[in-house]
Amino acid sequence: MLVAIAKEKILFVINKAGFFISHRLMVAVAAKAEGFDVHVAAPFDEDVEKIIEHGFHYHKIELDRKGQNPYNELKLFFCLFKLLAKLKPDIAHFITIKPIIYGGIAARFVKLKLVVMAISGLGTVFINNSLKSKIRQILVLGLYKLAFRQKCINTIFQNPYDQEFFVSKNLVKLKDSIIIPGSGVDLSVYKVTPEPSPNVVVLMVSRLLIDKGVYEFARAANELYLRGIKVEMRVIGDIDTGSETSLSREDVLKLSQIKNLNFLGYCDDIASAYASSNIACLPSYREGLPKSLIEASACGRPIVTTDAPGCRDAIVQEKTGLMVPTRNANLLADALERLIVNPVLRQKMGVEARNFAEQKFSLTKVIEQHLNIYSKIRS
Repeated sequence: MLVAIAKEKILFVINKAGFFISHRLMVAVAAKAEGFDVHVAAPFDEDVEKIIEHGFHYHKIELDRKGQNPYNELKLFFCLFKLLAKLKPDIAHFITIKPIIYGGIAARFVKLKLVVMAISGLGTVFINNSLKSKIRQILVLGLYKLAFRQKCINTIFQNPYDQEFFVSKNLVKLKDSIIIPGSGVDLSVYKVTPEPSPNVVVLMVSRLLIDKGVYEFARAANELYLRGIKVEMRVIGDIDTGSETSLSREDVLKLSQIKNLNFLGYCDDIASAYASSNIACLPSYREGLPKSLIEASACGRPIVTTDAPGCRDAIVQEKTGLMVPTRNANLLADALERLIVNPVLRQKMGVEARNFAEQKFSLTKVIEQHLNIYSKIRS
């Protein structure tokens, strides 16, 4: 009599189902193809259906991304502890801050073959320098220390600055960490297309958060309008009520009064959006590695972004795009103007951007790196 061999289980824990779909779906699909039984834990929303459609097991968790109520945070910890204890996954892959902290601490009480922590950025708490933020930083670092004390752990960083930060704080050992450049880009979907003409379009793809640089983008748009530069500045993305730095509907309405600035809302076809634009822009204060910029590079669009961790890793200065200091709308406008009025430079940088994406950001390579980590439990 043949005895069925149980598949090894991998559990992804994330703060939003939509983020899993946009940033980790293809990694999970590849893991399933490799024989893993894939489970996903996330708060319930409209994207959960897509998780189930791919044949993954869905587990509902109650997680408020910006909530700080101690009772609710404790509930989340026990929820994750019970899920891990019941499911007993071979691999737990925690993504984003709260799953990493509470899931990591809970995992210490459950015997797992491998814990994977995915640091997609330090988060808003490490961007602000207010007294409140500094107190929260101390608290978060203390919780990180508890979460990262695992017998078998691999930590994925998206840029060397975050890796260096965690190693310097004795949270992570260098030998147990790896840099994987973001979630990768499907080069067969994000293709190079001719620039639209005659009007130049600058596109920002981002959630509407203060720390993504939305206000700097809007001020740069206004500055370019005052200079008489003909350009349409577009923003694709929606407000994020789960983030404490999100703009409100009223904020967006006020900014929409700028003559050459258009907020287009959510879009699920970013490749087409870049095909209808000439320049990509993201004036963020700090990133892990911005998906929107690697997608823009794959589409052969030059980039204007900030000289900030994560952002600077998405371009080659003066080759695939231009960098400016953070929180500086005037210099942002200067860089944009330089590309707006120079189509030859745009096209040259666009060619280099595509080459850069092929060399560094291929989805195939990103998937392979993740599968190499998961395969450690089979060696």
